[in-house]
Amino acid sequence: MKQEISYQTSHQTMLQVNNEIARKSEKEVILVTGSSGLIGSALIKKLAPRYQMVGFDNAGYPYPPEEADCITIDLTSEENLAEVMDEVQARYGKRIASVVHLAAYYDFAGRPSPLYEKITVQGTQKLLKALQPLEVQQFIFSSSLLVYAPTHPGVKINENSPLEPKWDYPKSKVKTEKLIHENRGNIPAVILRIAGVYDEEGNSIPLTNQIQRIYEKQLTSHFYPGNTAHGNPFIHLDDLVEAIAKTIERRKDLPAEVTINIGDPETLSYRELQQQIGRFLYGKAWRTYRIPKVVAKLGAWAQGLFGDPFIKPWMIDLADDHSELDITRARTLLGWEPRHSLRETLPKMIAALKADPAGWYRRNKLK
Repeated sequence: MKQEISYQTSHQTMLQVNNEIARKSEKEVILVTGSSGLIGSALIKKLAPRYQMVGFDNAGYPYPPEEADCITIDLTSEENLAEVMDEVQARYGKRIASVVHLAAYYDFAGRPSPLYEKITVQGTQKLLKALQPLEVQQFIFSSSLLVYAPTHPGVKINENSPLEPKWDYPKSKVKTEKLIHENRGNIPAVILRIAGVYDEEGNSIPLTNQIQRIYEKQLTSHFYPGNTAHGNPFIHLDDLVEAIAKTIERRKDLPAEVTINIGDPETLSYRELQQQIGRFLYGKAWRTYRIPKVVAKLGAWAQGLFGDPFIKPWMIDLADDHSELDITRARTLLGWEPRHSLRETLPKMIAALKADPAGWYRRNKLK
């Protein structure tokens, strides 16, 4: 009797394994680099019911969501990437519906770093080389709106607008875009130039630091070294994930190589953000005064002597920059339109702060 039960249990387990393998083989495969990050995790959770999701990321914490099969990669190593692609072929076959490349280097230090070249630029080149033996139907690269030259209120930026990256992060994106054009081979490529990402919990370094300054009533929260009528566009995390999902769905209808702007078509000015944050926190608009850049730089330098403030002297030179987006191409090619706006989400973001200040600070990595 014990042997019979053991056999039946083993047989049932084998059937379950075989059914799981069969189920996976029926799904198209999506590879996501940077799969444990904010965007990668959200994308995997959205697409997992329809696709076989494979997460590529560094070893250790944070981990990709359980909805994806996780494979550890080292973008700086050709040998590792070749081994990983062999493993992908063995598990899922050669056909890959889409590779969503989110992994990149990023910091706010403002100092030159070899990691931009090593991870963002050369890492992408090595990844494209490793993908060549596979049948990849699409390669999506997450670029940034920061690659564009600034504009003026009322003048929108489209995909053919001039490029003028001003610091290492957007410079590495421009260099990588050019590299993709030269190294993609027969793999169709989509460059998504993405606005600053946020959600109801914050999860936007510039926004949450601006909110923090006003919440703590810091003296610096009343001063700004640029034109307060200027601002930059953002994009809600859910809208970005939806845009990537539509890019994958329509991959067979897209040009072999195309660039698409992804962001909210409305840009809130710095002044309006200040006023709204003040109203939602304290019931009144927050007064903001423009100060000379030289004074702001001196203040940022002095603060740096006693800690590690978010505002660095190099940021002050960018305070006058302004961007507004033309998303006609996203509407036309993807059938995509943002469903959220920063204007509508800001009160929810601040409500989350007021409900649990310590948790909000922790989630947004604020001191």
